[in-house]
Amino acid sequence: MPGFRSGNLRRRCLAATVRRRIRRARADVLPGAGSGPARAQYVAFARRFGPPEPHVIDQFHHPDDPNILILSNRRRDGEPVGLAEAGTYFHTDYSCLQVPARATMLYSIEVPRAGGNTLFANQYAAYDGLSETMKMRIESLIGIHHYGNRKVADEMSRVAASPLTEEQKAKMPLITHPLVRPHPVTGRKALYAVSGSSYGIVGMPDEEAMALLDELALHATQPKYVYSLSYEVGDLVIWDNASLLHSATLTDPDDPRTLWRITVKEPSSALDALAVLAPTFADRAM
Repeated sequence: MPGFRSGNLRRRCLAATVRRRIRRARADVLPGAGSGPARAQYVAFARRFGPPEPHVIDQFHHPDDPNILILSNRRRDGEPVGLAEAGTYFHTDYSCLQVPARATMLYSIEVPRAGGNTLFANQYAAYDGLSETMKMRIESLIGIHHYGNRKVADEMSRVAASPLTEEQKAKMPLITHPLVRPHPVTGRKALYAVSGSSYGIVGMPDEEAMALLDELALHATQPKYVYSLSYEVGDLVIWDNASLLHSATLTDPDDPRTLWRITVKEPSSALDALAVLAPTFADRAM
């Protein structure tokens, strides 16, 4: 899979260089390993791609910058320092917001001895792989979204969405997005958030809508569309939410793992570097 490696994010020219490499790589997931950015450098780097959007789970924001969400299974004085098992199901970041996420970045600080990969499912390829009959059926359908994992209602499950406080839930109203969503820059069609936050379809009875969403999700996450990414300490991974589903994988709770996450909103012309992407990593797996 094409990607880039960054040895020093302090160089002024790095962001422009990375954007050029992204264009050349033409890949949806871009892993880069290096010495690792400090907090301020990481946020400054993220802003090169667009405006960061702090996560609704504000108790796990970085203490010095709310744009960074801490993902960690570590505890301090008996209390968690981050989200321990976030996103362990296929989903699209911020599909439950009216302005969805354009890009997500993960900076790897601690890597578990086993597991901890992120799975990416190519939704360009998944859409292309649908029958013409199904494409016509879903072309104009609008999905109904809210925060959560529609397949798991038990908030205590390790594969449920991370629980929200009542105050946080009040910030997350129902949102709609097309099931077939053209990429905001390239215009290429992809299935959008058919797994995770999609709980219904406008104008369709609930039972029929859930059956269709489940059928699409099963199709969209077939192994032939999925790439598994492993991490090393210092890796910085950037991906395109407009064309991918992704899922974290479970690890041993006693095996330390820590990442810093920044999610960038769309639209922004600064995101063109990520917008000229082609699904090479998943296509090669097919």
